Formats: sequence, structure tokens, C-alpha cells
Amino acid sequence: MKRLAVYCGSATPQDPRYMELARDVGRTLAGLGIGTVYGGGRLGLMGAVAAGALEAGGEVIGVIPEALTATNGRGGEVANHDCTELHIVKDMHERKAAFTRLSDGFIVLPGGVGTMDELWEAVSWAQLGYHDKPVGVLNAFGFYDGLLAFNRHMAEVGFVRPAHQGIILAETELDLLLERMRAHEPIVPIVRMDPGTL
Repeated sequence: MKRLAVYCGSATPQDPRYMELARDVGRTLAGLGIGTVYGGGRLGLMGAVAAGALEAGGEVIGVIPEALTATNGRGGEVANHDCTELHIVKDMHERKAAFTRLSDGFIVLPGGVGTMDELWEAVSWAQLGYHDKPVGVLNAFGFYDGLLAFNRHMAEVGFVRPAHQGIILAETELDLLLERMRAHEPIVPIVRMDPGTL
């Protein structure tokens, strides 16, 4: 794994553990020689991941939609021009396609609606054969307990095929998650879509 896309929130929760976690993830990936591909902002957990990686001398590639490159008066992101590379794209779809193209897998840290959108798109694109990369969830502080239970519930009801129930790799510790991601075996997709159509 040369590069991993890191999905996480652009908010700064009151609990300082979340920001510390994000900075530590960036620092750890850089220490392992793994580049970080992320949302390109400098706020919240997103900014902390980038800062941690850059402080440790790591490669950081930001991908941000043009509309989020400057403060818009309503809490918009500010592009992080300290990145090794900063790609400004047209929209959110282009952003997620770039994450998929530029990375060898995905790590999901705590976040909100945007992070959930990125997670489920990575999972659904694996099901459809757009990629065969590992999708890891770092379930720090039990943040994703409910989501993982819901994913099991979808499978139990029959909305997730047995062959796809293991797409999400979840661990509470980063080292264990990376170990599982390195050992990832691609699933058999429903179809095999052309990644060039993304």
C-alpha cells in the first residue's frame, strides 16, 4: 500500500481525542512510508490528518472541490496549500473518483454525513467492481459500533450478499487495521464496471 485515502470529518469535536487520533493516523502512515490522500481541507480531523503526515515528512495529496476552496461565510472549508499536491476538482463525484484512482485503499476515521457518503460509495463501488481495494474502518472510541451493527443487520435481512459481507474491515487499533488491509483478498463483484467511467 503506497497511498491510502483517509476519509474523516472536517469538524472539530469538543472531545480532543478525535483530533489527536487524526493527527496520529497521519503521522503513523507517514512513518510507514504510506502517502495520505484526503479531502484537501485544513479544518477539523481532515486538517489534523494532513498536519500529522506533513510533520512526519509524509506525502499528502489533497483533493478538494472548487466550491470548497475558500471560506464561503457559512463554514466552508479552506484549501490546504501546504499539501505535497493539491488537486482542485469540479465536484464531489470527481473528488471521490480521484480518491479511488490515487489510492491503494481507504481508511475511514470518525466523521459526519460526508464521511458516510465516502464510506458507502467505496463499499458500493467494490460491490460493482469499480475497484478491488480494501475498505478499512478505524472504530476508535466505539464511534462506529452502531454503523457496524447496522451493516450486519443489512446482511442478516438479505440486502448484502454473503460474498460482500466482509468488504468493511473494522478494527479499533490502526496497526491491526493496516495488517488486515495488507492481507485483503478482493471480493467477487456483482459485475465488473470500468473504472474509467467514474
